[in-house]
Amino acid sequence: MSQPPSAIPASEESAAETQTAPTHTAPPPSYVKLAMRNMVRKRATSLFHFALTAAGLLGVLVGLAFLDRYFNS
Repeated sequence: MSQPPSAIPASEESAAETQTAPTHTAPPPSYVKLAMRNMVRKRATSLFHFALTAAGLLGVLVGLAFLDRYFNS
């Protein structure tokens, strides 16, 4: 029959607590490293988003150039 929790000696309790303590001391990976890993893993999505961003920026620049020529002629 097992003993109730209050009957466990204090030395066994502290030994059990120290054994379950995490020993992982390495810092968590940086956000840049996680983003790079994610871009490599999901290559098609990253390239699609890059293409959308490039097309959008190009569209904005061409649109501004057109508006500048239209209003300053």
